[in-house]
Amino acid sequence: MKKRQLGKSNLLVSEIGFGCMSLPTNQQEANNIIQVALDNGITYFDTADLYDNGENEKIVGSALKNYRQNIILATKVGNRLNDSGVGWTWDPSKEWITKGIHESLKRLQTDYIDVYQLHGGTMEDNADEVIDTMESLKKEGLIREYGISSIRPNVIDRFLQKSSAVSVMMQYSLLDRRPEEWFSLLDKHDTSLLSRGTLAKGLLTPGGLIRANSTKEYLSYSKEELIETIEQLLSLDAPITSVSLQYVLQKNVTASMIIGASSTEQLLESIQAYNMDVSEDILQKAREITKKDIYEEHRIQK
Repeated sequence: MKKRQLGKSNLLVSEIGFGCMSLPTNQQEANNIIQVALDNGITYFDTADLYDNGENEKIVGSALKNYRQNIILATKVGNRLNDSGVGWTWDPSKEWITKGIHESLKRLQTDYIDVYQLHGGTMEDNADEVIDTMESLKKEGLIREYGISSIRPNVIDRFLQKSSAVSVMMQYSLLDRRPEEWFSLLDKHDTSLLSRGTLAKGLLTPGGLIRANSTKEYLSYSKEELIETIEQLLSLDAPITSVSLQYVLQKNVTASMIIGASSTEQLLESIQAYNMDVSEDILQKAREITKKDIYEEHRIQK
């Protein structure tokens, strides 16, 4: 599997990153899936302190502890579980981030995180404090690089202007092309895109029509538009999953696509689709079939 440079860092990440959120809670089952990922050249693994109330980090840490020097490990911080264990609140404070990194390190059974990501963000956050905290963690050697996971352009713009962030994680796919408007912003700051939702909850797979028929709407697509769009994508002279993955990868700003899997079969299907070449002509047709929407909210004030 090919690798790409992550932003302005010296980190190289596999073009498919493994999204750990959908891993089974059974350790052996999770180990099996992660082993398949490793065997197929996936080196980037993404989790978060919030997933399964921290249990996901424990599972990932156990599965990867013997491969630590060969992988890029990423996690996230900012969502604070309520004392009741039900729900969470947003807390990007220095106190919480500092506490969060140590708890994540313990659960992940490692002494450093390769990419530490702010798991959201609002314009009410003290961005300077967040960035200063991240920079302090870098100096301490607890993290190598940091980034942000957000779909709010105004939050992303402020974060990139003030920081040395190397990545922005955004939902991006053929059915959600809203981030494209802001790719020049990422380029300007030499920051990479980490794409999540690349297969649009399974809509961009061979079973997409079945899912579409049981879906009322998807973003700005009405049910009828969604079905028609997927039918057109399925009619292209290449598998829909391959088209969807290669469409995201053709963007220079993309470093890795974060793909989840709850079984080895599901993961191998994505890897097989990734390994299939798709012509520029087909990618152009896919571009013409789909909408190029923009974010209506959280826009940068001119």
